[in-house]
Amino acid sequence: MKIKVLYVEDEPFLAKIVKESLESRSFEVALIADGARALEEFDRCRPDICVLDVMLPNRDGFSIGSEIRERDPDQPIIFLTARNQTQDVLKGFASGGNDYLKKPFSMEELIVRIENLLQLKKGLAQLPEAEEIRLGRYVFLPRRLELQLEGEARKLSHRETQLLEILARHRNYKVERKTILQEVWGDDSFFNSRNLDVYITKLRDYLRDDPDVQIITLKGVGYRFVVA
Repeated sequence: MKIKVLYVEDEPFLAKIVKESLESRSFEVALIADGARALEEFDRCRPDICVLDVMLPNRDGFSIGSEIRERDPDQPIIFLTARNQTQDVLKGFASGGNDYLKKPFSMEELIVRIENLLQLKKGLAQLPEAEEIRLGRYVFLPRRLELQLEGEARKLSHRETQLLEILARHRNYKVERKTILQEVWGDDSFFNSRNLDVYITKLRDYLRDDPDVQIITLKGVGYRFVVA
């Protein structure tokens, strides 16, 4: 069965190249140019992954991604944008994005990002249903992409889940940035390093209610995830 990609892009030349390249790799691509039609197409085709341009006519990619995330918390989403300022990256992840790719990009990079997200989703789906990791007052359920505190659950993205799993696996020990970047993103480029900073900030915010659970930055090295 072919992997279904919902691709929302209003630049005709780029859209044609990306669609044909993905289809040559046996992906099935639903291409939409109008942001206002994206959700309708999402409901129709039920894609395995969404690739959304940010700047679109009638509706922007961030608002589309946010609504897709509400409809399907497990849906992998990649945002494409010509901008890479920190506030744009933060907005993309806050809107439910799992990854963020800056234009211009190579097809090989896009395909690697797609495959990584799909592999992560598949791997999480194969974890035992009962698996849970206790982190101080928190209960981390990777299989369900959830972080619970006293019965209240916060839904995590795939990337947040993967990062928290790595930190939990190395709890109370040093874990290098390069190790995290290679395991989560597949390379340690500057842009991915910025993405990691964003995710660490988000996880710290999620864990702020228990002072005995901390992500400590080891400057120039990486992190130590301390669970007292």
